[in-house]
Amino acid sequence: MIETFGKTLYNVPIKDYTTYKLDGIIKMVVYPDDLEKLKDLLKYLKENAIKHMVIGNGSNLIFKEDYDGVIIKLDNFKGLEIKDNIVRVEAGYNLMKLAIKTANLGLSGLEFAAGIPATIGGAVYMNAGAYKEDMSLVISEITVLDDNLNIRVLKNEDLDFSYRHSLLQKSNLICLDATLVLKHGDKQKSLDLIYDRKRRRIESQPLDFPSAGSVFRNPDGKFAGELIESLGLKGKSVGDAVVSEKHANFIVNMGKAKGKDVMKLIKMIQDEVKENYDVKLKVEQEFVE
Repeated sequence: MIETFGKTLYNVPIKDYTTYKLDGIIKMVVYPDDLEKLKDLLKYLKENAIKHMVIGNGSNLIFKEDYDGVIIKLDNFKGLEIKDNIVRVEAGYNLMKLAIKTANLGLSGLEFAAGIPATIGGAVYMNAGAYKEDMSLVISEITVLDDNLNIRVLKNEDLDFSYRHSLLQKSNLICLDATLVLKHGDKQKSLDLIYDRKRRRIESQPLDFPSAGSVFRNPDGKFAGELIESLGLKGKSVGDAVVSEKHANFIVNMGKAKGKDVMKLIKMIQDEVKENYDVKLKVEQEFVE
C-alpha cells in the first residue's frame, strides 16, 4: 500500500540518512511523488497509527536506536523560482546549492548558509544559521501542510524564530516551501566571503569525519568548545563516538558509533562542565526516538 505514494525503501541504514553516519536501521523510508501523494501518505499513516517523521539531510539528528517507523523524505520537492531578489524554493532543495546559486546571481543574504548541509525545509525547521546570521533574517513567508492536511501560509512573524528554533519544532506543521527576500549585492564579494569561510571551516573543523556540526550552544559570554577543551576532554570517547581533537565542540564518528554512544558522551561532557564551571550546556542537535 505505502509503495503507491512514492519510492519506498525498507530496512535501510541510518548512516545513509544522517551526517553522523550512525549505526542502526530505519524500518521504512518513503519519497512522496508530489503534494497529493504526501497528503495521502500522511492520512494513511495517521489512520493506521504508524510512527513517522519528515527529515531533510539529517544534518542535526541523533537517532537513539533503530527507528521502527516511516521516515518521509521530500527530495522530490525541489522547485525553484527567482524573480528579481525574491526567491521561492521548495523544501527539498539543498541549502548550500541555493547559497552558491544566489551568490552567483549577485544576490546577497545567504552567504552564511554555504556551509550548512541542510535542505530548505530542515533549515527553516531549525532556523539554521552561522556567523551570527540565520534563516529568520531572509525568510518572508513559508507554505506549510498542517495536521488536517490543509495548506497554510505563515509570515515570518508567525514562525516564533529564535536561536536554532522555529514554530515548526513544537507543531505538526510540515514546511513545503519558503519565500526568501535577498538583497542585490556584489557577486564577487559574496563568493569571496563564501570561499574564505570555507577555508576557515576546513582549518578549524573536523570535516574529515562524520559529525552533525556543533554539539552544544555557546553559553552566554563563553564558548562551549573552550570549556570542554579546558577540561581535557578532547579525545574522550564512548565506543566510536569521540570528542574531536580538532574542535572540542564536535563529536565525530570514528567508525561504527551508535546513537546511544553519542548520547552517553554528550551526558558525560555536560556533567563535567556542570561540575567544574556550574554551566549547563544545551544540546544544539535533535534526538530521535
